[in-house]
Amino acid sequence: MIKAMMQAFTNLFKPVHTVKYPFEEDVVLPKDYRGLIEYSEDDCIFCDKCEKACPPKSIVFYQHPDGSKEYKYNAWLCIYCGECVRACPKPGEALWQSEKKPLSATKEQDVNNEWFVWQRAAAESRENHAAMKKAAKEKKRQEKES
Repeated sequence: MIKAMMQAFTNLFKPVHTVKYPFEEDVVLPKDYRGLIEYSEDDCIFCDKCEKACPPKSIVFYQHPDGSKEYKYNAWLCIYCGECVRACPKPGEALWQSEKKPLSATKEQDVNNEWFVWQRAAAESRENHAAMKKAAKEKKRQEKES
């Protein structure tokens, strides 16, 4: 305990080694840097595997009533593990990690609260779509019986 306190006290007088990102643009990224997730809507087959593989749930698909899906990615929630890219059946085409620097957010942007609202809406859209499909299937079954 005393050793830790002595180390903390000596660190008070050492120069600071932090980077004032994003105000200083000359940030040097490590050679094994796994960057931001990039996405190509044209190449995506909307299989949802990346969403299921993402540990922090930073990828969400919104299910529209017409059956189409919309992709959303939260770079501030992402841990850059690359599991989504590994799970993608078209890695490098539909989903990949770029060399781009991480994004910075301000308090005014309120990015995570907006994200959690979007996540709830996406979950509801999935439930509504599943209910619509189930109702259509039930209607078709009843028509066959008649």
